[in-house]
Amino acid sequence: MENQYTEEDRYRKARRRVEELKGFYGNLISYIVVNCFLLAINLVTSPEYLWFFWPLFGWGIGVFFHGLKVFNYSPFLGKEWEERKIKELMEKEEQIKKTWE
Repeated sequence: MENQYTEEDRYRKARRRVEELKGFYGNLISYIVVNCFLLAINLVTSPEYLWFFWPLFGWGIGVFFHGLKVFNYSPFLGKEWEERKIKELMEKEEQIKKTWE
């Protein structure tokens, strides 16, 4: 029974990871397609002023941070910090529980 639960847990974790990756790649593809379309519109309608850089830059920041999150790169609040914080909060909860017993 223990192996079955572990296998199901691993499956759920892998499925969640695939969904995160799929979401990021969908966002990236949309970013590229829409911004190419905006570039074409900009060059046809007003080539003297290149306004397409604004949505390219704004959305690009969002895609960048989405990629950092999906690929688990966080220089400040990474996995190690999360684990330490979880342990700290669990210990505080245990201390509060013991205080009221």
